Amino acid sequence: MTSPQRNTTPADGPFSPATLGPLTLRNRLIKCATFEGMTPDALVTDDLIEFHREVAAGGVAMSTVAYCAIAPEGRTDRHQIWLRPEAMPGLRRLTDAIHAEGAIAAAQLGHAGPVANSVSNRAKALGPSRIPAPMGMSVTHKVSLDDIAGLHATFRRAARIAVDSGFDGLEIHCGHNYLISCFLSPLLNHRRDGYGGSLVNRARLAREVVESVREEVGDEAAVWVKLNMYDGVGRPGPGRGGRRWSGFNIDEACSVAQLLESDGHLDAIEPTAGSSLLNPMYLFHGDAPRAAFADAFRGTMRWGLKAAGPFFLKHYDYHDGYLLPLARQLRAAVDLPLILLGGVTDRASMDTALAEGFDFVAMGRALLREPDLPLRIAADATTTSACTHCNLCMPTIYSHTRCPVRTGEVLA
Repeated sequence: MTSPQRNTTPADGPFSPATLGPLTLRNRLIKCATFEGMTPDALVTDDLIEFHREVAAGGVAMSTVAYCAIAPEGRTDRHQIWLRPEAMPGLRRLTDAIHAEGAIAAAQLGHAGPVANSVSNRAKALGPSRIPAPMGMSVTHKVSLDDIAGLHATFRRAARIAVDSGFDGLEIHCGHNYLISCFLSPLLNHRRDGYGGSLVNRARLAREVVESVREEVGDEAAVWVKLNMYDGVGRPGPGRGGRRWSGFNIDEACSVAQLLESDGHLDAIEPTAGSSLLNPMYLFHGDAPRAAFADAFRGTMRWGLKAAGPFFLKHYDYHDGYLLPLARQLRAAVDLPLILLGGVTDRASMDTALAEGFDFVAMGRALLREPDLPLRIAADATTTSACTHCNLCMPTIYSHTRCPVRTGEVLA
């Protein structure tokens, strides 16, 4: 398979059709993966179906179902969907509902690694090395070479279940210090075998997983990765004793993207940033709702967040297209289609993305506030988003993801 070519020119508008691998999308707007918190039994619910149906009806070309774990220990907690045969009937109902609104359905395939709650899952969290797994107040199990071979097979099986359940696109999660992202990070990957040390070694798991998924689904689905550009921690260069103490950075991200492009298995890349382990707010620019986050937990986690909130939940000022400066560097490094994420909420930011060579734009928080925002922008290019970037939606992922302003729980 050869790498797909970009299909965007500055003259194309965001509401023009576009191709993504074997798919034709009705426009260039994608609902990005944001955990919905609507699967208490790790199975699809009517609430989850309605959530994605409403977004699809609101005008996006594709809606992405978040955090479809490939295995039970790969969930952030036991309430998250994991891809298995008994989940398929519900997943088929979900994809049918998205398709009925004229949109395409995508599944985000991933393994949470050290972000998993081992206590909730009743299974050890996994990591490239023995590193903290704070959600379960534990340390990770260092995956063995046999474990890695098993991960290839598990990703393949999950991809097959997703496609057979009606999903048109598969997004492989290589961001936010989930398992694959941890392997990429020099701060978290301390291995001395063929999966650690050099960047080529640290990128090996990502490349193998992508190859396994593509071999399984062929052209039955589009395949792309959500790739970290920067973990938001440390700084480039060595620390004490010459040991590097920074996380994954944009220079390495560009090199990994080039490796993935050269392999020829991907249809696109969605650049992202931040670390669910170390710096989650780097992705979610805007207010840092520390008190609301702490109140979403009980016991030790609540008190820990109250104490560590200013250090863990940092504030980053919001501005339109806030990930664009990093993403420009990735755009210059590869020819693969790119999906721009981060502060795309109006026609002007969409037009900027396309003019700079991005093929698609992804929206998240703005669609929680107004699921029909794309239709309204299409009808009136001067439409502005009502999202204030207060980020009070973020703590709701642990119960039932929503915009508290939209539901009237807080005042706008």
